[in-house]
Amino acid sequence: EEKHASLQRDGENLIYELFLSFPEAALGSSVEVPTLEGKAKIKIEAGTQSGKILRLKNKGLPTINRYGRGDLLVSISVWVPRSLSKNEKEMLEGLLHSENFKPNPSSKDRGFFDRMKEYFQ
Repeated sequence: EEKHASLQRDGENLIYELFLSFPEAALGSSVEVPTLEGKAKIKIEAGTQSGKILRLKNKGLPTINRYGRGDLLVSISVWVPRSLSKNEKEMLEGLLHSENFKPNPSSKDRGFFDRMKEYFQ
């Protein structure tokens, strides 16, 4: 079995960690992710949280002795810069006290273990 540069195997499923900038995650975006056949374009919904797993059906490995393929699971990681310019810092400080930017998890914002349960179902 040959290792892929950016895809990890989990049975017939493949896992890809997608790093998004904060603006991409907050505003939504359209990005390309690698597949075994090339690339697939996926839509990132506005407000996507770090840790969310997107499932691309039938983009994984062929199933042995059965018909079908596994899935490509795209794990979202929101990247936070380690350093900021003066202008960037001022912009973020302006958002610091906004109610919309304070963490307020709801039932739809499930934790890591809930998302992993969903993955194994």
